[in-house]
Amino acid sequence: MSKTKYITSGGLAFSEEKDMEKLHRFSLKGWHVSGFKFMGYTLEKGESSDYIYSIDYCSLKEDEKEEYVEFFSSSGWTHVDSEGDIHLFRAHSGTKPIYTDRETTVEKYKQSSSSMNKLAIPFVLITALLWLGTVMSSGTFKSILLVVAAIFSIFAIPTAWTIIATYRNKWEVEGRKGIVKVVKLIPFLLLIIAIIMLLFFYGTNNSVGLLTSMIIGGIALPTAIWVVMSLYHKVGGKRK
Repeated sequence: MSKTKYITSGGLAFSEEKDMEKLHRFSLKGWHVSGFKFMGYTLEKGESSDYIYSIDYCSLKEDEKEEYVEFFSSSGWTHVDSEGDIHLFRAHSGTKPIYTDRETTVEKYKQSSSSMNKLAIPFVLITALLWLGTVMSSGTFKSILLVVAAIFSIFAIPTAWTIIATYRNKWEVEGRKGIVKVVKLIPFLLLIIAIIMLLFFYGTNNSVGLLTSMIIGGIALPTAIWVVMSLYHKVGGKRK
């Protein structure tokens, strides 16, 4: 029997709490997280333990990491792994949570959104400019821009989706229910706009048609994944 396994993540911006609950359930079965993996986690087989898990977001310099880890260790939280500004900790069940009030939780999501913005906003803006150039150009240059814009979009659309989810998490903790409701409608509004653009422009402008198709795919795919993961967690919860 293999002593390691890989499990997928629902995306920390979308289902951090469910991810941590899932890791807890695996620990009860003797499977413990050893580190982050692409779009998920690596688990190692061991003895059953009642571990709980928590995520922290913090941008650290190399000489700050040791002090940072020791700070959490003094509170009973053991550092498991880090990926960029994302840090995973675990502790025995009953340990005081890392975040215990609204202020500290809001600060957590501020750190998360700040880390995402440094890379994501320039990337999304460059992608938008590439598409604008594609629509306004012609000939060979248009074809080149179209390929580059399509490649950038593969990463830019999920990135933009993640930024929106990160801010939504922060606003939910702050109790800003109105803006949270509006944000939740954004994907559906974009989907409707993309469909309208596809119907009106697909035949006359291949660039617009491709862009709208990618927007539809970029919204539909994460939505499908979210639905599947939600059903998985519900079924898993009933079996527990």
